[in-house]
Amino acid sequence: MQDTSLLPDLIFRAAERAPDAPALTYGKHTLNYGELQDQITRFASGLIGLGLQRGERVAIYLEKRFETVIASFGAPAAGGVFVPLNPLLKPEQVGYILRDCNVRMLVTSPERLALLQETLPACHDLRHVIVLDGATGSVAPAGLALTAWRALLEAAPAAGHRVIDTDMLGILYTSGSTGKPKGVVLSHRNMVAGAKSVASYLGNHAGDTLLAALPLSFDAGFSQLTTAFHVGARVVLLNYLLPRDVLKALEREKVTGLTAVPPLYIQLTQLEWPSGITEHLRYFANTGGRMPRETLDALRRHLPKTKPFLMYGLTEAFRSTYLPPEEADRRPDSIGKAIPNAEILVLREDGSPCAPHEPGELVHRGALVGMGYWNDPEKTAERYKPLPANAPGREAGLVLPEIAVFSGDTVRMDEEGFLYFIGRRDEMMKTSGYRVSPTEVEEILYATRLVGECVAFGVDDDRLGQAIQVIVTPPTADGTVDITVLLAECRARMPAYMVPSGIEVRTGPLPRNPNGKIDRKSLATAWVEQHNQ
Repeated sequence: MQDTSLLPDLIFRAAERAPDAPALTYGKHTLNYGELQDQITRFASGLIGLGLQRGERVAIYLEKRFETVIASFGAPAAGGVFVPLNPLLKPEQVGYILRDCNVRMLVTSPERLALLQETLPACHDLRHVIVLDGATGSVAPAGLALTAWRALLEAAPAAGHRVIDTDMLGILYTSGSTGKPKGVVLSHRNMVAGAKSVASYLGNHAGDTLLAALPLSFDAGFSQLTTAFHVGARVVLLNYLLPRDVLKALEREKVTGLTAVPPLYIQLTQLEWPSGITEHLRYFANTGGRMPRETLDALRRHLPKTKPFLMYGLTEAFRSTYLPPEEADRRPDSIGKAIPNAEILVLREDGSPCAPHEPGELVHRGALVGMGYWNDPEKTAERYKPLPANAPGREAGLVLPEIAVFSGDTVRMDEEGFLYFIGRRDEMMKTSGYRVSPTEVEEILYATRLVGECVAFGVDDDRLGQAIQVIVTPPTADGTVDITVLLAECRARMPAYMVPSGIEVRTGPLPRNPNGKIDRKSLATAWVEQHNQ
C-alpha cells in the first residue's frame, strides 16, 4: 500500500484498507470509504470534463454536507485547488474572495446561487457554477455555464492532472489586521503532515467517531476530516443551531473526539450533560483562543473520564502546540509544546532565542508552514520570513534560506519548554473563535453612510473571547446616529459573528495618532478604563 502524500490519498488509502468502513455521516445517512472514494473520483472527472486546468481554483459555498466534503477532496483529485467559503459570509464577501483568487468554478446550492445573482457577474475569472440538485429553475448569470451536481458525477472517467506534494492544495481565507481577508495558501504536504501529526498526539484510530462542529472553512474544522480519514475513522457532519444540538449529536452518534472553540464550550458547560457521554467521548480539544480556566474545570466535571487537549494554532502553519492531558492540572494556563514534526521557537527582535520566561515572538518552522498569502507579497513578507542564521536548527553551512511563520504573537517559554501565551502584536479581534479585522468592520460601517468616523476594537468577554465594540460619530456636524438602524444594517451586511456587541456615539472628530490615523489603541484603552470602573 502506498503512503499518503496528496490530500485525496487519505481517503483512497482508507478505502483500500476497509472500503465498507463508515467514513462520513450526515443526518440519517452514512457513506462508507468505498462510496466516498467513488464520488470523489466522479467529481474530479467531471471537473476535468469542464476543462479545469492544473492549479485552477474551485470555490465551495455550502453548509456542511456530503457534497462539501466530496468537492473539497475532489477538486485536488482533479489537480485543482479548493477554496472553502464560510457559509455565513454575505454575497459581497463571497464575491471578494472569488475575484481575489481568480476562482474558475463555484460549487453551491440553488438557494445560495439565488443570493449571488448580483455578485457573480463581477467575478471575472468564473466560468462554471455547479449547483446541487433538489431545486428546479436555477439560473446562472449571463456568461456562466450551469451544471447540475448529478450530471457532473455522470461525466466520462478522466484522469486528473499530475501534482506533487509541494503543489498548491487549498486557499483558506482569514481576516487580516487591516483590510480584506487574506488567502492563506496551503500545499498537499502542509495538510497531510498536519493530519498525521494531530492524529498521532490525539491517538486517533479507525474506531473513532469525530464530530465536525466547526466550519470546514476553518483549518481546525477541516482538520476533523483529515485526521479522521488518515486513520480510517468516521466523521459526523453537524450544522447546529443551538449548543444543545451538539450534546444531542455527541450522545446519538457515540462521538469519541470533539474539537471546538471556547465560546461553544462555555455555552455547553451551562447545559445539563447526559451522564453517558463521558463513557465514549475519549477527548475534547480547544482551538481558536485560550480556554478559560473556569470553563475547563466545568468541562472536566461533566466529563471525568474524557481527556482535555489544549491547543494553539494559526492558519498560516495549521497547528503549532498542544498541552498533553496529564499536564492540565499542573499548568492549565500553558499552550503546551510543539506538536509532532514541528519546531516552535521564541525569538527576540534580532532573531536570537529568548531566555526562559523572556517574552518573545512565537515562530513556527517545519512541514506545516504554509505557502504565503495569495497574491499579497507585502503581507507575506511580514509573516513568512527566512529564519535567522543563528536560529536553532540552522547550521552555518546551510546556504538556502528556510522560511518560517512569524506569528506576531508574544509568548514565553519556561525551563521545561512549556509555552505560555501573552498577547497579540497586531490588533486582530478574536470573537466566537473567528479572527475579525477591525478595519473590515469599519469599512462596512462606512459603507452604510450612517456614520462619519468609526473605530472598532475587541474587549475581553468571558463568553465570546472578545466582544466587538464600536465608537462612531454622526455623519454630519449637526447629525445623529440611530443605533437601532445602524445595527440592523450591520446584521444585513455582516456575518453574525462580526456584528458589534456595542455601539457608542461620540461627537467628532475622533483622536488621531502621530501618523494622522484614528488612534484605535487610545480609544480602546479609554473605553476599557471607563467601563471597568
